Amino acid sequence: MAVPMKKKLTLVLIALVLLAALAACAPAAAPAPTATSAPAATQTPPPPTAAPTATSEAKPVMASISVPDGLGGTLTLAATAKQIVSLAPSNTEILFAIGAGGQIAAREDFTNYPPEAAKLPSVGGMSGPVSIEQIVSFKPDLVLAAPIIAPELIKGLQDLKIPVMVLPNPKSLADMYENLKLAGLISGHNKEASDLVASLQAREEKILAVAAKASSKPTVFYELDGTDPAKPWTSGPGTFVDLLISLAGGQNIGAALQGEWAQISQEDLLVKNPDFIILGDSNFGMTAEKIKERPGWDALKAVKEGKVLPFNDDLVSRPGPRMIDGLEELVKVLHPELADQLK
Repeated sequence: MAVPMKKKLTLVLIALVLLAALAACAPAAAPAPTATSAPAATQTPPPPTAAPTATSEAKPVMASISVPDGLGGTLTLAATAKQIVSLAPSNTEILFAIGAGGQIAAREDFTNYPPEAAKLPSVGGMSGPVSIEQIVSFKPDLVLAAPIIAPELIKGLQDLKIPVMVLPNPKSLADMYENLKLAGLISGHNKEASDLVASLQAREEKILAVAAKASSKPTVFYELDGTDPAKPWTSGPGTFVDLLISLAGGQNIGAALQGEWAQISQEDLLVKNPDFIILGDSNFGMTAEKIKERPGWDALKAVKEGKVLPFNDDLVSRPGPRMIDGLEELVKVLHPELADQLK
């Protein structure tokens, strides 16, 4: 899909931050917070529990579900959610991965995986803000949101007695696994979620063991947007990109910058002279050829040695099960000599 370069920064960063556009706010002039930003909780929520409800002896026992709502409180559902509106691509991916895709009533515009998710109706987000009326029309028994969603939207849904849960922002792969289990609990797919987690953990262990064999830790410039070649945007410390580059046996030069999403000057980039340039904006048309055409960039080591490579940013920016795919792909990019050991 061809996207004008002028709009690329907004689209890339919106996708990375789990759809700030859904917040019904105007696009920010600077990148929105990453999906690793901590939710605004004022207290530590209680652990998930499933407690039996009071029933008569003549009726089967129904189990209610109590989980942290991601907002500092507790959400109690009378039963597992069967009509879910998902307000983040990562949430939709998680639900499909644990076998709950059939319980999604609607999603937002930015969801593009798995392919069958595109068949679901959308509540908007790309061409315009999501309205409460759109969400209500699907009669959800749960709205699964993300921490970036505007408090006004969440409050509006809560005022209408629509259950809302904000899936927490993971800080690590272990946190991501907990999110999978939490999604399994609220959707009634506990076993599928547990099986998936076990499978992903086994893959992670193998990938990390292979990455540990690397003889070097190459430096990496991960480009999010190069609309202004003199000050391209990159991933700073505390982001998923930063975490996964490190786990894959590399060094993110953006880790030394201030802020999770930051601009780096061309001068600083030339000084750091990275071994690799990974194009997280390749989904929006950036190529190695275009990098070579930028004034002064031909002096960079990565450009000289042909180590400017495209990358599917969704694999490292969305906190879901495909992060393990992203980790594996980064190892292959940074340490191609080890690729065969990942098979």
